Amino acid sequence: MIPLVSMKGISKRFPGVHALKHVDFDLHVGEVTGLLGENGAGKSTLMKILCGVYAPDEGSILWEGKPVAFTSIRDAQNQGISIIFQEFNLCPNISVLDNLFLGRELKRGVVLDFKKMREKAKKIFSYLGVDIPLEQPVGRLSVALQQMVEIAKALLLEVKVLVMDEPTSALTEKEIAKLFQVIRDLKAQGLAIVFISHKLDEVFHITDRIVVLRDGERVGEVRTKDITEEKIVEMMVGRKLSDFFSTRTSKPSEEIVLSVDQLSGPPYIHDVSFSIRKGEILGMAGLIGAGRTETALLMIGALRPTDGRICVNRKEIHFKEPAEAVSHGIMYLSEDRKNKSLVLDMTVRENISMSILDKLSEILFTINSQKERQLCSEYISRLQIKTPSMEQRVKNLSGGNQQKVVIGRCLAVEPFVLVLDEPTRGIDVNAKAEVHRIITTLADRGVSILLISSELPEILALSDRVLVMHEGKVKAILENKNLTQEQIMQIILRKEKESYASA
Repeated sequence: MIPLVSMKGISKRFPGVHALKHVDFDLHVGEVTGLLGENGAGKSTLMKILCGVYAPDEGSILWEGKPVAFTSIRDAQNQGISIIFQEFNLCPNISVLDNLFLGRELKRGVVLDFKKMREKAKKIFSYLGVDIPLEQPVGRLSVALQQMVEIAKALLLEVKVLVMDEPTSALTEKEIAKLFQVIRDLKAQGLAIVFISHKLDEVFHITDRIVVLRDGERVGEVRTKDITEEKIVEMMVGRKLSDFFSTRTSKPSEEIVLSVDQLSGPPYIHDVSFSIRKGEILGMAGLIGAGRTETALLMIGALRPTDGRICVNRKEIHFKEPAEAVSHGIMYLSEDRKNKSLVLDMTVRENISMSILDKLSEILFTINSQKERQLCSEYISRLQIKTPSMEQRVKNLSGGNQQKVVIGRCLAVEPFVLVLDEPTRGIDVNAKAEVHRIITTLADRGVSILLISSELPEILALSDRVLVMHEGKVKAILENKNLTQEQIMQIILRKEKESYASA
């Protein structure tokens, strides 16, 4: 059978990077194809060529056996190709409804048909199992809800090929299960679907076929049922990866370095209380809308609390802005690296060092360039950041390597409390193992870590205790001794059922 889409000998170069080298890639109707590889392997670049964002330097694209050339995303959409980008393609200052129909507004004559657009929007969100206010500016939504807006926007099109680049990176188990049902429905309707993810369990659960890229080259294609996760990892990284998670070599002390007492604040955080001990990893679990990120933002002064106390080393402190938290040794890594953690037009060096310029300053406030370059080189090596040089602009890096730059800047501050909000979002298996090693090493050295993650295996593998949140409240704080995903989900789902019963 002739493939719906056939990409032949695709090559692409960027300044200092040979992103793709003669890659072949086929898509068939009614099939989910997994596209795997480390950060920088060329996955997103290949899909951006398919969707008209980039033009290939070499190679061709065939649609049902006939040559095609897409000069823009609109060209590809007109052919029936839609992509959910790893980095959101949303306008933060306009409403959810306007984002959904931007450039493809529905009209009644010459007038916009807002009634029909609202009906379509409500229907697609109901199908996805989420309730999102249509008039809310997208920039005020959590990253997880922005992800659902991206998915809804893609599904509103009449598509034949749907590319999903890390679609579950900000979603929790419940939302992922719903998305997978949507994928199965679309597959049954005859769509060709590309599923890009670093979560191998998801890839094995939802795909029919897997194509692996490494360093811009295609290294293999297999039927999903015919291969193991271990073999896929070997194909991706070129070596065996025996253990994804690092183990602790020490236990946290009894010394409490940070405590939160009855913290309340916008948008819906109420009476949150917990403490973190020196050298402890406290995992924070919960569904979308549980209030995990909002609690962290209230802690560091990015949001203003309405009540409650925050004590650092038993001294009450009220942070008016995040810079004050940094000056007290508390560093926050945002879940939204693109908009809140990076200056994309600045270099890798500048992004890593920007939080410690005072430490790098000498006479007349000049920067010690040698010291700065040495520090940046250290973190590029430790985090295995794939970049031609430290002078590369961050916007030219892959999403996962951008995330590593953010982590490097956090570590450069040498904090004694580190708040990590989805630290491995969009990071490949090899880099994830390295980030986990760094987290456990920091904890063993006495750094206290608040780990917010939607991946329960990550929470359970790294945490000493697990804090479970639901609808802005702490529902349980559990010692991580033989704790299971099922036990955590039972607490969350029990609270959901209670909420429904009282509604």
